[in-house]
Amino acid sequence: MLMKALIFDCDGVLVDTERDGHRVAFNRAFHDFGVELDWDVPLYGRLLKQVAGGKERLQQYFDEVGWPTGAGDDRPGYVARLHERKSAIFQQMVRNGTLALRPGIKRIVDEAHAAGIRLAVCTTAREESVLAVLDLLGAERKSRFEHVLAGDIVSRKKPDPEIYVMAAQRLGLDPDECLVIEDSEIGLRAALGAGMNCVVTTSTYTADEDFSGALEVLTALGDAPNINMDLSDLERLCKN
Repeated sequence: MLMKALIFDCDGVLVDTERDGHRVAFNRAFHDFGVELDWDVPLYGRLLKQVAGGKERLQQYFDEVGWPTGAGDDRPGYVARLHERKSAIFQQMVRNGTLALRPGIKRIVDEAHAAGIRLAVCTTAREESVLAVLDLLGAERKSRFEHVLAGDIVSRKKPDPEIYVMAAQRLGLDPDECLVIEDSEIGLRAALGAGMNCVVTTSTYTADEDFSGALEVLTALGDAPNINMDLSDLERLCKN
């Protein structure tokens, strides 16, 4: 099938954000809320594998270990406030240049645009955080993305395929005309469940996951002189 759209996950795909971005922002938010808690690298990796979405991750963790006294009787409200603070910290980290785009992202966006391939993002993250990451591409490249679908617009997050089904509907394309770039087994399952092809670029936490069903698994798309995959390679994979 001819590839007509390229859809990116955000965290781990556009930027390797989880270990040194979101995890750090969560810990700073805990401090701001007076919570004596620090998610170290192994613990955060376990949480990532268990559940998608930051608010859902907080909910599950506090259900397991006990809720902070500040939560009171309004646990959903507490999670929402804590996650909002975390998101603000993360966005500031992106604006400060703490995080950088992964190798090959600017290149593949340029190649897709030149070939008339449509662009979108599907993620479990908050829209504000995704838009901050897209700012790293520069205003002109960011404007090429027709749709940015963030976690709060769906009722079921990845690995449920809902967000990718919605992307195909908004693009007006058949799912098999869309190629997804993901970094996790959860994201891969969501893409495949929507009937889309998927290429995986592994990130810090996902290298040892099961990527059965992916068209290809890479460490990164890569930039010259170490390009691992270009647009013609992606198009060829979709036709096979």
